[in-house]
Amino acid sequence: MYHSLLLKNRWHQWYWSYQYSDFLNDDNENIEFDSYMIPEEDLEDGGLRMLEVDNRVILPELTHVRFIITSADVIHSFASPALAIKCDAYPGRLNQVSVLINREGTFYGQCSEVCGILHSSMPIVIQSVSIEKFLTWLEEQ
Repeated sequence: MYHSLLLKNRWHQWYWSYQYSDFLNDDNENIEFDSYMIPEEDLEDGGLRMLEVDNRVILPELTHVRFIITSADVIHSFASPALAIKCDAYPGRLNQVSVLINREGTFYGQCSEVCGILHSSMPIVIQSVSIEKFLTWLEEQ
């Protein structure tokens, strides 16, 4: 499968790091950020307890995406059931999984490998948007 977009994921106890390797910001660096769970007391109205993050993964719909997945510390597992994704993350190894998101929407997931005391505090939020919205988001990074 030809991939139009590459997203690198590095997992840490207890957050995710993401890097959009195909895009550069104004400083000529890859777009990258960390994503942490939002504590219950900081949730906005309608926010999902134990599932909301401070930085969502934004992806364009109808685009083949390849996730390159690794871990910085212990074994984790990147899982988003609605996207049929589950891929283990091992320190020192790279795994990959591909996805084509056919529609706009928000897709939730979590680490599905018991990785320590805050294992349940590692949600994943992937937001699929139109290509126009994705390009606008890129410009803001």
